[in-house]
Amino acid sequence: MSYRLPPLSALRAFEAVARHASFKKAAAELFVTPAAVSQQIKTLETYLGVALFRRLPRALELSEQGLAMLPKVREGLDCLVAAVEFARVRPDALLTVHAPPSFALRWLVPRLSRFGALHPDVKLRLASDVGNIDGVGRGPESLFVDLRDAGDAVAVRFGLNDYPGFRRDVLLAPEYVLVCSPDLLTRIGPLKTPADLRDQTLIHDESIPDESVRPSWAEWFRLAGVPDVDVSRGPRFSSAVLVLEAALGGQGLALALWPQVEADVASGRLVVPFPTALPSRYVYSLVIPEALAERPLIQDFRAWLVAEAKGAASGPSVTAAGDG
Repeated sequence: MSYRLPPLSALRAFEAVARHASFKKAAAELFVTPAAVSQQIKTLETYLGVALFRRLPRALELSEQGLAMLPKVREGLDCLVAAVEFARVRPDALLTVHAPPSFALRWLVPRLSRFGALHPDVKLRLASDVGNIDGVGRGPESLFVDLRDAGDAVAVRFGLNDYPGFRRDVLLAPEYVLVCSPDLLTRIGPLKTPADLRDQTLIHDESIPDESVRPSWAEWFRLAGVPDVDVSRGPRFSSAVLVLEAALGGQGLALALWPQVEADVASGRLVVPFPTALPSRYVYSLVIPEALAERPLIQDFRAWLVAEAKGAASGPSVTAAGDG
């Protein structure tokens, strides 16, 4: 099949000018002069027979034809880049993994040595950011603004979304469990029933911006069969990492995601006074841009991470410390 296309350099210039709404910024990105970019756009407009931009006194806007053309041009350039990157031999195998801080610290980092043992030549970069929680920042597309610079990269998201343009594997659908330090349990015990927690300090996790999907103490007490509890008391933290540090320090009782506290419970640093578990509305998902999904290194990491998640528990199988 033969393709009748304008020069690739003209299409690159069009995409850059459209993204920046500026000939000058596009020129800086492409390492050419603004005059050269302007000439590329004129060449493309002559080829197409339409104006792609409206040149206003203080602004640059896409024309109707330019708006219609841009998404497919961008998609085509991304596909070209993905094809070239897929075939190119890389001197170093570098993989960047974006993840929420609490998941990275308490679930992913302890397991990474196993991936390293399977793939000793891979250089792994872990980027921890609360923006990987739905509602805190933008979607995963903000991590991969330009796929030409993304390299081998994936993200773990904590949220609800389907993430259009990304391949998604649900890793964990976790449960929130009640945890506290053994020292705190000694001070406030004995705890015979959940009703004994009525007057205790409750630590609140506000790491999810949307209050309607946060772990709710009111819902936990309802599931535990304890009505009319004042759940407004206690400190509030914007980070799950801070919530767990407060719980480990004996500052109160916390609702924590089981995958994040499983090791602490197993070691005795935290205890689960009662077995009532609260399902999380958010799940952990591995998301990969479609344009990067077939890269061998990303495929290797995906297979490893999905297998790790299948072998992990989303909820506890422990005897509650408060059970008689």
